Amino acid sequence: MKTKLLFLFLITFCLSCTSKKSSPEFIANASGRYFFNADEVIEVYFKEEQLFLKWRGQDLEPLKVNDTTFYVSELNEKLIFNTTENQIELAPKREHKDNVYIFQKLQEGQKTPSEYLAENDYKKALEGYVKIQQKDSLNPIIKERTMNSLGYRYLRDNQLERAIHIFKINTVLYPKSSNTYDSLGDAFLKAKDTVQAIDSYKQALTINPENRSSKKNLEKLTKKD
Repeated sequence: MKTKLLFLFLITFCLSCTSKKSSPEFIANASGRYFFNADEVIEVYFKEEQLFLKWRGQDLEPLKVNDTTFYVSELNEKLIFNTTENQIELAPKREHKDNVYIFQKLQEGQKTPSEYLAENDYKKALEGYVKIQQKDSLNPIIKERTMNSLGYRYLRDNQLERAIHIFKINTVLYPKSSNTYDSLGDAFLKAKDTVQAIDSYKQALTINPENRSSKKNLEKLTKKD
């Protein structure tokens, strides 16, 4: 017990002796935005040569362990910077179950798909989501239901253009899904674009002739007085 307490004391003492400041070279190379996951970033910045993180709306103040390693209490993780490879690696621990977690630095001007969406750059957003799907088709970020829910959220808020583009992206990600085209039809219908709505509902029924929603809306739109 005494040995363990001594060990903890020595670690605490060493950490307290470590300067919080980083070298100009490290600051220049480590500063920037890193992929925390496929559609979320963690930003590294410095104040008075001390490292800070911006993550999920929070400003975090990691504890410096050594020149390249920092402990983040909010994550209960040690971040190891590899500025040569432009990445951050989580220090191994039992909870990781031998998985290696690496946060790659974004290139200058690079954004996540959701950030491109926020800027109405739908082409870049689509490219980003397709890349996620190609890398990991089971990634929860690009689940059909997740994207569909996002589209309807915009639809409820009367952000019709954004909703239409979300549903269009979903049809590209899931071209064999009748539901994605049915949702796109709903968005066009609310935008009063009857022609596009009819085309979308027809496409949904081509994939699944039993799609009740598409069948019902198509009948209403093509019904002759």
